[in-house]
Amino acid sequence: MNILILGSGGREHALAWKIAASPLVDQLYCAPGNAGIAREAECIALDLSDHADVIAFCKARAIDLVVVGPEGPLAAGIVDDLERAGIKAFGPSKAAARLEGSKGFTKDLCKAHGIPTAAYQRFTATDAAKDYVRARGVPIVIKADGLAAGKGVVVAQSLPEAENAIDMILGGGLGEAGAELVIEEFLAGEEASFFVLCDGDTALPLATAQDHKRAFDGDQGPNTGGMGAYSPAPVMTPEMTKRALDEIVLPTIRAMREMGCPYKGVLYAGLMITSEGPKLIEYNVRFGDPECQVVVPRFSSDLYVHLRESAAGRLETPVEIADVASVGIVLAAEGYPPAPARRGDLVEGLDTAGTREGVIVFHAGTGTDDSGRVVTNGGRVLTVTATGPDVGAARDRAYAAAGEISWPGVHYRRDIAAQALT
Repeated sequence: MNILILGSGGREHALAWKIAASPLVDQLYCAPGNAGIAREAECIALDLSDHADVIAFCKARAIDLVVVGPEGPLAAGIVDDLERAGIKAFGPSKAAARLEGSKGFTKDLCKAHGIPTAAYQRFTATDAAKDYVRARGVPIVIKADGLAAGKGVVVAQSLPEAENAIDMILGGGLGEAGAELVIEEFLAGEEASFFVLCDGDTALPLATAQDHKRAFDGDQGPNTGGMGAYSPAPVMTPEMTKRALDEIVLPTIRAMREMGCPYKGVLYAGLMITSEGPKLIEYNVRFGDPECQVVVPRFSSDLYVHLRESAAGRLETPVEIADVASVGIVLAAEGYPPAPARRGDLVEGLDTAGTREGVIVFHAGTGTDDSGRVVTNGGRVLTVTATGPDVGAARDRAYAAAGEISWPGVHYRRDIAAQALT
C-alpha cells in the first residue's frame, strides 16, 4: 500500500512513525513533512491548499490512502476533492469538519440535541457582545468562531480582559476566524481529551489524554497550540468515559448522520469534567497536537488498519491500547508564543535523547541546514515523548531526555503531567 500523510508537525511525525511500522505499508510519503518525518517517509514539497496538485501527485504515485493531519485542509474540503477523484482519504468531509471549523455550528448542534455543554451566545457586533459580558459577569470565555491554530480562546478573568478580547477578535486580530465569536459561561472542573474513531455510523473509543495549553508553568501565560500532554487522563474513569461516549459523542455522530454529513475520521472531544459530569468544550476533527504524540505510542494494534477502515466507512478491527502511560513535553523556540524570534539554530542532543529507554522524539518545527544537521524552523520545535508503566515513570523519562536537547533560547514547561501525580 502507498500512503500519503498531509502535514508537517509533531502530530504528523507521530502518525508517520506508527504507520511506517505497519507490515501492510509499502511506501510512505508526507507533504511537506519535516526533518524528523524524513526518517520515516519520503517528504514531498506539495502546497496543501492546491488540491489539484495533491490529487495529481496521488494519481502519479498510485496512493491508496491519504491521511490528513491538520484541520485547515479538512475545513477546506480536501477529503471531498480527493474522494471525487477516486482517492480514499482519512478525515471528515468539509461539511462534517464544521464541528471544528465553526464553534457556533457545534454549539447550536449541542443545543438542538441536548448534548451537555456551556451556555452560550453568538455575536458579530462588538457592542452587543460587550453588553452580554457585562450582564453575565466574569470569569467568562470568549472564542473566535473559526480556526485560529489553538489561539482563538480567551478565558477572561476581568471585564477589561473580556472587552479587549472582543475588540481583538471582532476587530480582525485573528482574520477570518474572528468574523464571529462565541461567548460561553465559564465551566469549573478538570479538562480532558477523549479520542474516538468514527466511520459515519459508529464510534470506537481510542484513548484519553490531558494537555497543557498555557505557555508557562502553573498554567500561566498566553494560550498556545499546546506545551505538553499525557495519556491516559486519570479523571477519565471507565464510568466517565462511558458517559462521555453516550451523552456527547454518540449523539453528535447521530446528529451529523441525520444532517446528511456523516462523520468519518478521528473525533477529539475536549471535555470539562464538572460536578454534574462531562460537558463538551469543543470538538477537534483531527488528532490533537501534542495529544497525538502521547496517544499514538500507546497503540499496540496496527494504526494504519484502523485509519483505512474508518475511511472505508466500516470499523471492524478492535483497537488495542497498551496498558502504559505516555508523557510528551513540547520544546519551543525563543519567542513562542506568538512566534519564534529566530530560526536556523542547531538542535543538539537529539541522538542521545532518542536512545533513552521508552523515549521517542517527535519533530514539529524542524528543518536541515546545508550539512544535513537538524535546525529549528518554527515555534513548537519538538515533542519529547516517553512511555512507562505509569505517569510518574513516563514523566521522569521524558524530562531526562528533554534535558539532553539544547539550542539557544529553548524553553519548555517543567510541570507537564504533575497534576496526575497529586
